[in-house]
Amino acid sequence: MLIAAAVCPHPPLLLPQVAQGAAGELDGLRAACDRAVAGLAASGPDTVAVVGCGGADRVHGSDAAGGLDAYGVPVRVGEGPPELPLSLTVGRWLCDRSDLRPDRYVEVLPTAAPRECAERGAALAAAADRVALLVMGDGSARRGEHAPGTADRRAAGFDAAVAEALDAADTAALAGIAPALAAELMAGGRAAWQVLAGAAAGAGLGGGLLAHESPYGVGYFAALWR
Repeated sequence: MLIAAAVCPHPPLLLPQVAQGAAGELDGLRAACDRAVAGLAASGPDTVAVVGCGGADRVHGSDAAGGLDAYGVPVRVGEGPPELPLSLTVGRWLCDRSDLRPDRYVEVLPTAAPRECAERGAALAAAADRVALLVMGDGSARRGEHAPGTADRRAAGFDAAVAEALDAADTAALAGIAPALAAELMAGGRAAWQVLAGAAAGAGLGGGLLAHESPYGVGYFAALWR
C-alpha cells in the first residue's frame, strides 16, 4: 500500500547547472523539493517509484538515465544513454540529491484518461507492503504575460485548486481534474497527479503543501503526503 508520496515540479532550471546565474531564483523551490524527497526516504518504503509524463506509456528500470540535450544543455543524470523524459530526468536528479534509489521510473502519457491513471496508481500501490511515490508534474503554463503559453485568466484559479488538493491530500479533487481543461491551460502534471490519486485512494495519508510558486509563468508545486 502507499505509505508516502512526494510531489515536485520538473523545470530544467531546477538544476543549478542549467539555471547558472539564475539558480538563486529557484532556491526556495529547490529546498522544498529536497524536503519532500527527504521525507519520502524517511518513510521507510520497501519500494520507490518515480512517476511523470512523457512520450510513451512504459516503465524504466532503476538504472535508467536522462539528459537535457533537448534544452540546449549537455547535462546527464545517471550513466548510460539517456532514455528518461524530462519529468523523470528531474525526478532522478532530485532522488540522487537525497541518496534515494528508486526501483522504477514510470512514464505516463499526458493524454491518459483519468480512469487509466487511477488504475495505474492502484497497481503501483499494490506492488509492496510499503510503497512510496515521487510524482513529477507542473501546473498551468499560462500564468501571466511571461508564461510559455498565452495568458489565461483561469490558470491561477486552476493552480490554486491543485495546491489546495495537494495540501489536503484530496484524492477526489485530483481525480476530478478535467483533462480538457488541463490541456487548455498547458498543465503538464494532470495525468501524473491522477496516478497519485489512484495510488492514495483509501490510504488515509495526510497532506502538506511545501511550495506553490510561478516564477516563470508556470505553476510549480512541492508537497509531501504521509
